[in-house]
Amino acid sequence: MQTFDLILRNGTAVTPSGIAKTDIGVRDGRIAAIGDLGAASAADEIDAWGLTVLPGIIDTQVHFREPGLEYKEDLATGTAAAAQGGVVAVFEMPNTKPSTTSDADIADKLARAKGRAWVDHAFFLGAAADNVEHLAEWERLPGCAGIKVFMGSSTGSLLVSDDATLARVLAAGFRRIAVHCEDEERLAERKHLVEGGAHPRLHPEWRDAETALKATRRLVGLAEAARRRVHVLHVTTAEEMAFLADHKDFATVETTPQHLTLAAPECYDRLGTYAQMNPPIRDARHREALWQAVADGVVDVLGSDHAPHTREEKDKPYPQSPSGMTGVQTLVPLMLDHINAGRLSLERFVDLMCAGPARIFNIRGKGRIAVGYDADFTVVDMKADRVITNAWIESRCGWTPFDGKRVTGWPTATIIRGRMVMRDGQLLGSPAGEPVRFGESG
Repeated sequence: MQTFDLILRNGTAVTPSGIAKTDIGVRDGRIAAIGDLGAASAADEIDAWGLTVLPGIIDTQVHFREPGLEYKEDLATGTAAAAQGGVVAVFEMPNTKPSTTSDADIADKLARAKGRAWVDHAFFLGAAADNVEHLAEWERLPGCAGIKVFMGSSTGSLLVSDDATLARVLAAGFRRIAVHCEDEERLAERKHLVEGGAHPRLHPEWRDAETALKATRRLVGLAEAARRRVHVLHVTTAEEMAFLADHKDFATVETTPQHLTLAAPECYDRLGTYAQMNPPIRDARHREALWQAVADGVVDVLGSDHAPHTREEKDKPYPQSPSGMTGVQTLVPLMLDHINAGRLSLERFVDLMCAGPARIFNIRGKGRIAVGYDADFTVVDMKADRVITNAWIESRCGWTPFDGKRVTGWPTATIIRGRMVMRDGQLLGSPAGEPVRFGESG
């Protein structure tokens, strides 16, 4: 008789072969069997009848603020939010204080995460003019998610705004580079629109669609010249999606649940600065174009761009208020609600949040329910009727722009390498997240 450490029985699993009701056996932290396990036994069994078992959700863009800004988030609270929301692994961004720009900084973050991170994790290395010569070496470090570039100023001091430096970054190394595309020169030219105070609804006027498109065009042109693959983060405009559809050979594309869910001007009138992020939430025309890009396969991945600030900071008058909102915990419920509304299929969601990240960043052992892969599962109740509330949020800042939003679909369990981390809204055990593993050509 077969024996396992864990068996998930009677769940509806989303596998590379399709969606099917099946059992899944786990041994030594990996998937050991898929199918009718009948009389097989296990140290622990979960009856997943009526539930859907997804590959573990991977969020490839979060900002957890440690070191230096722990008063609004740290690696413990941020990863607790991820686990509570059904996310098994996160890629954390480099705009901490100090910025993550060296091998020592990566080592420091990995040391901070050990024994404190609830989910698996990797850390982006920030590109800057003074570390270009080291990028090709440091991007190979264990636990390094790759290189991140800010072409436009956002939260923090990292900035690579000129083509010459950006070309040097693209020439150094081999892994896909993740880029925040806003044109710094145009941002400076248009800042007069909000200087001295303005309503937050002017945020997408200052940081307008042309600001994003101009940077994206510049990036792709330089990437093609350097023969280097790039990943364009949080794409927000119809024009960018049309452009990127013609340049998929070098550019992969991310958008966010926020940009697929909210729309201007309503969100700014209702939420004020709590709807403020970079690039901005735009009007419904752009939101519909993002959905079309999801349907057409232009979008490769979704990232939450989780970027918490305290209420005191967000309550400052615009534009003194910082840009960013929580997102890692609400990503799965929001997107399950969109699935139930018919905006995308469950299979497409899995491609965007599991197989897509694994494919783009060459993640080893994650992203699919298949024998030999990490036993990472996001178990969801597709029929659950829930309300997202601030009280549910694990993030230290304690708020979400989706407070009060009713959704259909909810994460009920987070399993990482065969270990139950969250079940029915409760975090279990102690933090035991490990660094994400990457292939050589990631």
